[in-house]
Amino acid sequence: MKSIAQLFLVAALAASPLLAAANTSAPEAPAKAAKPDLAKGEASFGAVCAACHAADGNSGTPANPKLAQQHPEYLVKQLQEYKSGKRANAIMSGMAAALSEDDMRNIAYWLTTKPAKPGFAKDKETVALGERIYRGGISDRQVPACAGCHSPNGAGIPSQYPRLSGQHADYAAAQLTAFRDGVRKNNNAMSQVAAKLNDREIKALADYVAGLR
Repeated sequence: MKSIAQLFLVAALAASPLLAAANTSAPEAPAKAAKPDLAKGEASFGAVCAACHAADGNSGTPANPKLAQQHPEYLVKQLQEYKSGKRANAIMSGMAAALSEDDMRNIAYWLTTKPAKPGFAKDKETVALGERIYRGGISDRQVPACAGCHSPNGAGIPSQYPRLSGQHADYAAAQLTAFRDGVRKNNNAMSQVAAKLNDREIKALADYVAGLR
């Protein structure tokens, strides 16, 4: 008859392969992203971005986008894609190349705390056309309503679709044209939508978006 010590030894040997298997198959917990440092974000933005986008992210230059109050996930994605080359822009690619992932997150989360200044639609001749497309799309060309993704007031949907409200019409028109012409390639859905728009419709949409609030 086996002693108690022998029984314990047999049980331990039998259990060891199971323990080893459990240890090797247990998934590692994903690394938790550090909380954004808003002070560092403000400093980085002031050093790298403010010259083109203004100190508070409300660019006064129509060709440069307003970034204030934009969804941080969207901003991080754009900076990552400038850095990787997925979104082409010689100036922004150079700027993003010097930023780490933490820098991008710090800047993006700081910008979302800055209130966006409202814009204004300027072309009375086309603003009604822009409103129709934004709110109702163009059914005979299968162009969806912009409001479906970017919300009726242009606030967008956090982590999914960017804020458009108050954006410079010149910048918005340039991006729609770039999507349509295959110059900007980092969003397939937008490329498909913009491909169905003509110059007049793009201009009308961009002007209407500028006045959304």
